[in-house]
Amino acid sequence: MPIITPPRTDGVVDVADARRRFHPWRLVIGVVLALIVVRLALFLVTNERFEWPVVGEYLFNPSVLLGLVMSVLLTAVGMILGSLLGTVLAAGQLAAFPPVRWACVAFVGVFRAVPPLVQLIFWYNLAYLIPKLAIGVPFGPELFSWPTNDVITPLTAAVIGLSLHEAAYMAEIIRAGISSVDQGQRDASKAMGFSSSHAFSRVVLPQAMRVIIPPAGSQVIALLKGTSLVSVIAMGDLLHSVQVIYNRTYEVVPMLIVAVIWYLVVVAALTVVQRQVERRFSRGLVRTASVRKPVQRLEAAR
Repeated sequence: MPIITPPRTDGVVDVADARRRFHPWRLVIGVVLALIVVRLALFLVTNERFEWPVVGEYLFNPSVLLGLVMSVLLTAVGMILGSLLGTVLAAGQLAAFPPVRWACVAFVGVFRAVPPLVQLIFWYNLAYLIPKLAIGVPFGPELFSWPTNDVITPLTAAVIGLSLHEAAYMAEIIRAGISSVDQGQRDASKAMGFSSSHAFSRVVLPQAMRVIIPPAGSQVIALLKGTSLVSVIAMGDLLHSVQVIYNRTYEVVPMLIVAVIWYLVVVAALTVVQRQVERRFSRGLVRTASVRKPVQRLEAAR
């Protein structure tokens, strides 16, 4: 009876015998980072000029908390209005009618080019160009009119400036997300008898959201930090609130640390929400990635 020789396994690593490869540079980098963290912690704790008791005293100050609420509200309103207008602009850039496409492209180009601080100052001083805002019949009588300075308050200027700036960036993010979905997906939806709206909501949008959510989440965080610019037009945001306090007490660094702590807290919360939303829209991709992990670990161990 012939003896069956088992196949050669030279150079083949069994999963059961796989060992994690030792990387000395990782150990070196880890030690260096640990030393940096320890040194930074000692600097923060031992330097009396940070005045941590003052930070604790004003961390929950009512005026600071009111400024924090205003910053969060400006972020929410600016993001909602910017996303709505950005969706319209993204659809316009993908439109087949050239005048609409050119107008949307021009709008996005202009408002992406102009810094948000310049926009805030411009809208706050709109009364210089238009002393009176009016509603009436075109080339006819005016029905209603208001002084521009009564309408364009610091809050109004902040909302307009931040929303228009955000709309330009969200338009590009949404356009890129929709364009990332292959045309074959739309064609297959039509072949299955889906209407255009049904195909967009059921086929295109879920796939586009995987591309839209990460940069959109980053834009929310950037907008939150951008609300600090409204302090220039005397809007009572978080930064303006701490500025009012340190202009009175001359405790500049501790009050700035108070603002930094609250920005870190809100950004951390937004990051957690962003991760959860990304996980919600990437469930299919997560399953595929989890299947590939054992193979990748085996290849790394060789």
